[in-house]
Amino acid sequence: MPETMTSIERVQATLAHRKPDRVPVDLHNFQPAAAALGVSLPEIFKSGELLAEAMMKAWREFGHDMILLENGTACNAQACGVHVIYDDDSAPVATEPVLHDLSDIESLQVPDPYTTFPMSEIIKATRILVREIGDKVWINARADQGPFALAALLRGMSDWMVDIGLAEQPERLHQVLDFSRRVATRYAAALMECGAHSTSVGESVAGPDMLSPVHYRHYAWQYEKQMVEELKQKHIPLAIHICGKTDAILEDFVATGADILEIDHKTDIRRAKDCARHKTTLLGPINTTLLYNGTPAEVENACREAIDILAPDYGFILGPGCALGTHTPPENIHALVESAKKYGVYH
Repeated sequence: MPETMTSIERVQATLAHRKPDRVPVDLHNFQPAAAALGVSLPEIFKSGELLAEAMMKAWREFGHDMILLENGTACNAQACGVHVIYDDDSAPVATEPVLHDLSDIESLQVPDPYTTFPMSEIIKATRILVREIGDKVWINARADQGPFALAALLRGMSDWMVDIGLAEQPERLHQVLDFSRRVATRYAAALMECGAHSTSVGESVAGPDMLSPVHYRHYAWQYEKQMVEELKQKHIPLAIHICGKTDAILEDFVATGADILEIDHKTDIRRAKDCARHKTTLLGPINTTLLYNGTPAEVENACREAIDILAPDYGFILGPGCALGTHTPPENIHALVESAKKYGVYH
């Protein structure tokens, strides 16, 4: 068995497809971490200091190897002018879009992450985490939404999907997607400039649960790949998350070249492992509903099964398949983290 590694060494080895001492653990836990701080969620999600405090408090309790830092799925959209509501019991929600017509993209400017709220607050949180615990835990500072998901928020989900389906203005569609890619890429680079170890984007609506594989390949994939390639030139590791069952696009998902693919419980993890082996690292796939409603024993069983399938040949980080619900029981989060230590040791 390899000598005991630090969390950073463990994740580094995993991303390089080398043998770590055990499977690393990520927690997508910004909502329960915020709830545990005892301050209102809107206050925390608007404040880099409070968000960093919440994430550090949770790390000290659970001892996970990777912190996934974010304040929800509306950060980039709000920075671009989308109206966002800060809810008392969950992550911020994008409401009023900024593109009432696709031609409105002409008036948008890529925001400066250092000066534009709320990006600037996540930048602040990243700097605090790097300063306080960046030598002890891997900090994955999320650049919020990827090209396709951000485009959907800028336009409004229903209108965006109709635009895609009708394809009456293909040049405008690609113009919106390219703008969204530039927003996410600039933000990702800024987070890394602040000392994060890696970055990530969510493409929640780009998967087959929402978008046909044909449309994924034509619209989302090329911009994800371009983002990956641009960041690789700067030696920046990128993770991409797509919600739901991604079986129909797994080969394309891997072909983006992303260093980490975040998969949830609906995906066939045996097939995902076959596609990803020696090419990329998989993160997930524990069902967040199970983590919310299940028992610690049930969580442990799910983690053990995932480790049995996904850990061989390395390239696997255990974690939730998506963001943890605000009131996920701490004992279930402990069960997830401890399962990696119990079942994820490489001999």
